[in-house]
Amino acid sequence: MSRHVCSVDDSRMNPLTSNNRALAERDLRHLWHPCTQMHDHLSIPMVPIVRGEGAWLIDADGRRYLDGISSWWTNLFGHANPRIGAALKAQLDTLEHVIFAGFTHEPAIELAEQLVRITPPGLDRVFLADNGSAAIEVALKMSFHYWLNQGHGEKTRFIALSGSYHGETLGALSVSDVALYRKTYAPLLLTPILAPSPDAYERETGESPEQFASRRLGELRSLLERHAHETSAVIVEPLVQCAGGMYHPSYLTGLRALCDEFNVHFIADEIAVGFGRTGTLFACEQAGVSPDFMCLSKGLTGGFLPLSAVLTTTQVYEAFYAEYNAGKAFLHSHSYTGNPLACRAALATLQIFRDEPVLERNRALAAHLARRLAPLRDHPNVAEVRQTGMIAAVELVQNQDTRQPFPADERRGLRVYLHGLEHGALLRPLGNVVYFMPPYVVTEAEIDHLVDVAIAGIQHAVRG
Repeated sequence: MSRHVCSVDDSRMNPLTSNNRALAERDLRHLWHPCTQMHDHLSIPMVPIVRGEGAWLIDADGRRYLDGISSWWTNLFGHANPRIGAALKAQLDTLEHVIFAGFTHEPAIELAEQLVRITPPGLDRVFLADNGSAAIEVALKMSFHYWLNQGHGEKTRFIALSGSYHGETLGALSVSDVALYRKTYAPLLLTPILAPSPDAYERETGESPEQFASRRLGELRSLLERHAHETSAVIVEPLVQCAGGMYHPSYLTGLRALCDEFNVHFIADEIAVGFGRTGTLFACEQAGVSPDFMCLSKGLTGGFLPLSAVLTTTQVYEAFYAEYNAGKAFLHSHSYTGNPLACRAALATLQIFRDEPVLERNRALAAHLARRLAPLRDHPNVAEVRQTGMIAAVELVQNQDTRQPFPADERRGLRVYLHGLEHGALLRPLGNVVYFMPPYVVTEAEIDHLVDVAIAGIQHAVRG
């Protein structure tokens, strides 16, 4: 079935040996991991990683795992990248951190200049924060506060897409629509207005992705006709809903026009899809649009340090610019705002984009990934293989014709994950969706390994 699946010895079937076991036991005495039912680790091995090399992670016993998900979508140019590491080492000798209220430093200034230069036109102001969820919080608050400063305090609501995911702090979770994360905390959250997703997976037979996007825009128009008076912004993940699906760029073009027509903001959450993931530096470029707010994080520092940025327009900035006693200032802060080390890592990451043909290489790698995944389109338990640039996903179902999903409690995706670990690959499916988002330094041979392990893992997962 697969030409490239590695042979497996008995020791690989149990990663908890020797040094791995010792570290895992220490971990489980005190640590509480994210997105994890800790009880699972009674049977599922914790994998202690001691170093990384390019697209690979190495555990305490020397076993290697190809990082097929870029360590939660953050790593662009490989683990222990020497250029980014050298930039950090140099910065450590001069300034590690300084308060960013009333003070500044060159790494943050230069980073802001470069982000303004490379992002879509009109995004001329940069607000720095710590991580992706924090960036979403900033954009939501800034949008609401803008309208308040303009005398429209009634605009307190947000429109989000069904199936969207924007983070897990309360504000970010408020504009997300993944029940697994949202349901428990619903009493604490704002209530968004949900627009039907343009995810092309949901289109009718014979309907093109572009036609479906147009239909969904019509439904968004209807929502705005009823709710624009109370809406601050529409927030979307451009082109790829990373917990959902993928859609046609024309939806973004139409969204921009609708936001202008109904006088609401357009927030583009490019935290996961920015910096080359979709085939262009930013996903919004493929629709030729500029949002009112663009949220960036994850790949911004090449996966080295937490940092996020919210870019917005001069018009938004000027709505806050007044005498102090006017009470219009944006009083939002993070202790590590503008951290010089994180800014320096981001600058080194952007330098790699300038010095190397990253996007061209990514397009070639994406084409190879598409070729290798193509046979899965005929698999009886695969409803769809979808891809946008260096993001690909395989939707597992009980039956290809009916698209009936597997019951969530069967955890078929977990079987793929465990099979991957046994065969030297880090695959972490989202439910029953097996996705690929490798670092940009991955080779075609490594993509072959990743896909072959995934195909074998899917075969294992769909058995009764």
